[in-house]
Amino acid sequence: MRILVASHSYIVDLNCEKLRAIANLEPDIHVTVAVPKRWKPGGVQNKIIETQPRSEGNFRVVPLSNFSENNQGLLTFGTDLIALMRDFKPQILQVEQGSKSFAYAQFILLNRLLRLKAKNVFFTWWNLPYQSKFPVSTLENYNLNNTDGAIAGNQDGLDILREHGYKSAGIVLPQLGVDEQLFSPQPQPELAAKFGIEADEFVVGFVGRFVEEKGLLTLVQALAGLKALKWKLLLLGRGPLKPILEAKLGELGIRDRALWIESVPHADVPRYINLANVLVLPSETTEKFKTLTAAGWKEQFGHVLIEAMACGVPVIGSDSGEIPHVIGEAGLIFPEKDSAALRQCLQQLMEQPELREKLGRLGYDRAMQRYTNQALAREQLAFYRKIMD
Repeated sequence: MRILVASHSYIVDLNCEKLRAIANLEPDIHVTVAVPKRWKPGGVQNKIIETQPRSEGNFRVVPLSNFSENNQGLLTFGTDLIALMRDFKPQILQVEQGSKSFAYAQFILLNRLLRLKAKNVFFTWWNLPYQSKFPVSTLENYNLNNTDGAIAGNQDGLDILREHGYKSAGIVLPQLGVDEQLFSPQPQPELAAKFGIEADEFVVGFVGRFVEEKGLLTLVQALAGLKALKWKLLLLGRGPLKPILEAKLGELGIRDRALWIESVPHADVPRYINLANVLVLPSETTEKFKTLTAAGWKEQFGHVLIEAMACGVPVIGSDSGEIPHVIGEAGLIFPEKDSAALRQCLQQLMEQPELREKLGRLGYDRAMQRYTNQALAREQLAFYRKIMD
């Protein structure tokens, strides 16, 4: 099977692990990943990245000329894409820019013009209701009507595609898995000593952006009601909410309980997750607007949850977006923005070590069975075979 995948996400080699795993499942599977030659991710790494080609057996990354350097929706590739498709002759074409992308329409059109007869597949994270207006509606209709398989990163995403008239095969599967070699149970006594964490102190962990929609204000409000118990709050990340959080912690009289850690290299993240007795993702949905341009947000997956589960660390999540589906029965769920309910979840784990042990074990098993790159690779390959049959 020859699989051609296109996305700006794979300019980062770490993000290629699932696709690399697919290429290694069987000798006759070949995976080529098309990425833009030049891309500006934004955020912390707000500079142009010049992508380099990579080749490893049946897996390779091919940089192609591109017309947009920082806009996913407007990304399209140059004429070197034609040569790549003609030479590789893919049987699966997968574009990971959503159902409304120009790049996906470009691949569909070239598939037809070159008479490749490949199956057209796209991936999307979009999980908020919307209404497409002309000319975007025409583009989306063309893409959906020529799609053989849709992969959504969350259940809401697939449901919304169905509401927009998509009738072909679909599956819910995250874009990226967890590296179980990196994220694994690893006691951290030296790191605990470095931060002055005592053996009987309960560490509540948060890893991510310090922004309002991540629910951090709800988390500190919940912890404020547990002053009688011994705990520390480990905050790993950065973001504009930090000064507001610091002020709130001071106002609630718990500033000395917080441990602030700036963003660290990805390879060091497991150490800090393993330092926690529980990892909390208290995300909060913002207003669900009906247009494509208006801001709105709902947790699309919560990748840090599966990283914590792979470390055997119990997880607590709000009911925003995909979080309940990710955690399943392997953790605790509370209604978003409900600090009292979150406080109750935290208190349960602080006072019941046997519950912590049980949830840590369930989470680990769930991560190994469903969310490693190997597990996702097998599921994605089975989906490809389904649509080819």
